[in-house]
Amino acid sequence: MLQQLAGMPEKLFSKAFEVQYGALCYRKPDDRDIEILLVTSRGTGRWIIPKGWPMNKKKPHEAALIEAFEEAGVVGRVRKKPVGRYTYLKWLDTGRVAPCVVDVFQIEVTKTAQKYKETGQRKVAWFSRDEAARLVREVELKSLIVTFRPGE
Repeated sequence: MLQQLAGMPEKLFSKAFEVQYGALCYRKPDDRDIEILLVTSRGTGRWIIPKGWPMNKKKPHEAALIEAFEEAGVVGRVRKKPVGRYTYLKWLDTGRVAPCVVDVFQIEVTKTAQKYKETGQRKVAWFSRDEAARLVREVELKSLIVTFRPGE
């Protein structure tokens, strides 16, 4: 991300990072390692975790849980404390670039809905920890996925 920002120095000094809340959704099938849920972005189709903007009258972990349901149909238990954060550049519909920091909350998935707000707008899939880390672009998110320990 810093390399991208280096090409747009005005973004480095224009204002603070925008804040978003993300959901690191996981399940533990049988006695194997956990699986991580990823969704595709609507614009570029790249693999990401569910995330979105702060919501009025919702705590950060609640907003992350709502985003996970709206984007992937995920229902589960969310932890109140973030497991980490990562940064990325969001290209807005206006053409403006917004540097964002995403506070990430873990969600232990208990079930998934067949119909949800963004049904059909994104691909949703489960991956091994290593495969999920390979598929996401953001280096800090890759690291977060690899080092993530549920319940901590």
